[in-house]
Amino acid sequence: VHCVGGYGLGLLFVNVLWRSQASNKWCFHFHYTILMQHLYFPGVQQNFYMIGRDKNQTVWRVLKIHRLDSSELTILEDPTTYSEFECFDLLRRIHDGNRSTGGLNFVTACYGIVGFVKFLGPYYMLLIKKRRKIGAICGHNIYAVTKSEMIPISNSPDQSNVAYSKNEKRYKKLLCAVDLTKDFFFSYSYNVMHSLQRNLRKNETGLGHYETMFVWNEFLTRGIRNNLNNTLWTVALVYGFFKQVKLSLSGRDFMFTLIARRSRHYAGTRYLKRGVNEKGRVANDVETEQIVFEDVPEGCPTQISSVVQNRGSIPLFWSQETSRLNLRPDIILSKKDPNYDATRLHFENLVRRYGNPIIILNLIKRCEKKPRETILRAEFANSIRFLNKSLTEEDRLRFLHWDLSRHSRKATKSVAVLGRVADYALNLTGIFYCQVTPNCRPEGLLNLSCLV
Repeated sequence: VHCVGGYGLGLLFVNVLWRSQASNKWCFHFHYTILMQHLYFPGVQQNFYMIGRDKNQTVWRVLKIHRLDSSELTILEDPTTYSEFECFDLLRRIHDGNRSTGGLNFVTACYGIVGFVKFLGPYYMLLIKKRRKIGAICGHNIYAVTKSEMIPISNSPDQSNVAYSKNEKRYKKLLCAVDLTKDFFFSYSYNVMHSLQRNLRKNETGLGHYETMFVWNEFLTRGIRNNLNNTLWTVALVYGFFKQVKLSLSGRDFMFTLIARRSRHYAGTRYLKRGVNEKGRVANDVETEQIVFEDVPEGCPTQISSVVQNRGSIPLFWSQETSRLNLRPDIILSKKDPNYDATRLHFENLVRRYGNPIIILNLIKRCEKKPRETILRAEFANSIRFLNKSLTEEDRLRFLHWDLSRHSRKATKSVAVLGRVADYALNLTGIFYCQVTPNCRPEGLLNLSCLV
């Protein structure tokens, strides 16, 4: 589903339910970590030791982070898998061997590493201190961040002045202004950055999951991922919306899940980010997925289905001049693109992500006394006609105009029209449902372009 125009309205489709025996054997991540500090004599190499265990406390691992060299991020992972007794025996021996300098000192406990960042001075480690469960998909828990923490890594005397400098404090304050407790969510065992269909169809490595457009801490985790060549110690944060509720129908319980994933590419605030960039990425690209599955006891076959839609700014080069005196700033086509190359890249990206057909629902106004949205409406229609000339009839973009502002005055009528659009789209794309081996998968997308 891809929507353009209006005020970012998305379509909510009611799914048909089918039987599934989806495997619970998705990617494995550590469930809980304890951060400890290892102190040496002054001038001797110093380390952080991070102890991680799985959910069942049967697998324990050790990570060592060097603290003396502030210019490089040096992380070593012990290849040995320990039991709980073996792990704490190792820590006891490290502690005893350094008792004269204070031994091991507990620093903090956390639920995962968000990443590492460096400004002018030392590296900092970002940690999830507290979390809360917000839902579960097929037995895989989804969490929100409720508290985070930033810890400096370097213990070098040379970095003390830089670490407390005015500019360093300013950069730290800017990073801390990103509130991870609002609209960020993650999972240890379910790739929440991907749709249900992609999770069940593709066997990707943990490293590949971080390259997606929906993981907002991709850059922050790049250093540790490149060091260790795995993602066992980090969590992939998705920014957007997650809501799950239980529904009852004819004595059967179902879980309804709505997930909105916002792209980290070309994201920004209203008026400051508009249209498309040279790479075909549109402003405020949001993928919305609706998942419905039967709430049955663990281990029993469950019925599950999914529908995906996409919302984004109109894929043209356009902008608006912000002004406190003008609540409705003029829309400007800021750059000429005679061959609509950026628009083409945008839709080619959608085809790679979702397949054909792409159904575009254009929600902007049809008539205005002073042309604003209608300027975009006409140019967008021209771009679709131009692009369709080079496409086969089967792969052509389906373009639907619907004046949201005009029809929203009568809510009942709007819902009826949207219902017909949903029926048209689903007949073309299908829905995803899964059994042990999925035998039907949807192809294509209904796309909404917006002024957001």
